[in-house]
Amino acid sequence: MRCKTGLFRQAWLVGIACWLCTASPLKAGPPQMRVPPELEKPALQTTAEYNRRLAQLEQSLRGTAGDAEGQIGPEDLLEITILGAEELNRTVRVNNAGEISLPLIGPLVAAGRTARELELEIGRRLAERYMRDPQVSVFLKELNSRGVAVFGAVARPGVYQVRRRSSLVEILSLAGGLAEDAGDRVLVTRSPERVLAGELAPVVEVHLKDLLQSGRPELDLPIWPGDVVRVPRAGVIYVVGEVHKPGGFLLRSNENISVLQSLALAEGLTRTAARSRARIIRTEASTGARQEIPVDLGRILDGKAPDLLLQPRDIVFVPNSAARGAFYRSAEAAVGIVSGLIVFRR
Repeated sequence: MRCKTGLFRQAWLVGIACWLCTASPLKAGPPQMRVPPELEKPALQTTAEYNRRLAQLEQSLRGTAGDAEGQIGPEDLLEITILGAEELNRTVRVNNAGEISLPLIGPLVAAGRTARELELEIGRRLAERYMRDPQVSVFLKELNSRGVAVFGAVARPGVYQVRRRSSLVEILSLAGGLAEDAGDRVLVTRSPERVLAGELAPVVEVHLKDLLQSGRPELDLPIWPGDVVRVPRAGVIYVVGEVHKPGGFLLRSNENISVLQSLALAEGLTRTAARSRARIIRTEASTGARQEIPVDLGRILDGKAPDLLLQPRDIVFVPNSAARGAFYRSAEAAVGIVSGLIVFRR
């Protein structure tokens, strides 16, 4: 009896030791760190997600990028105040030569200087002959010389005046973010002055997903006055006829999709679809000529025919097996489908 009790106690002690070794911090692996939700990089799929990420980046960059004070340029409107000499106060516009004219001073170059530098120059000239320790204030009332043009698939295309060097994220935010049909790229065309000076490449291309999701600061290009920012529109393909969800589908990436992939976006064929009589309607952008390409969906699904690639603005039409005459009417109606676009990303 004593022997059995001893064996039982020994087995119990061995079990406890094994449990302690397993649970020991020395044997345990490194703790798994949980990334806070605000630091996780979102998987960008829709335009709304792109714009939310754009707004987050713009908020985080606010006040950290670019020069603290911009330079004055032609057509800018300046309000100049001299303390104790109200008769010398003026609101003047910088002429095309970059100059302004002030009482007691005459012509003065303002372009290329900051407001603070112009204050010091006016004060220096007044102190030479007329005043002791003049207090000069220069306020940039209207900014007309530092325009950045933004157009293409943005919410509010136009020319935006910037008071300092800006970043690509800031400029896209100024334009209201991306439009629903925005593509995956941004093209930045540099101002001719900087290109001729050899400072910058004429055109720079940035992929939006890399810009907004990778966190690489070098992709957030500095944007200077005179630059042009363009967001090309995404291609669209249309799927109509005997499918469960007909409509237009955005092709954000540069890659084309196949006929079967387009049918997957349209949630598949209906039971009454005439698989052997499907068509791809393609219109040449340069000539406007229409081409109809027959497609046998049954043979493609069976692997007996190649799955053709689609081009932007292609129309995939799947007729009803009992309604052959609806082909041309449905094809014409497909071009007008714009609302309810479903974003497709690869």
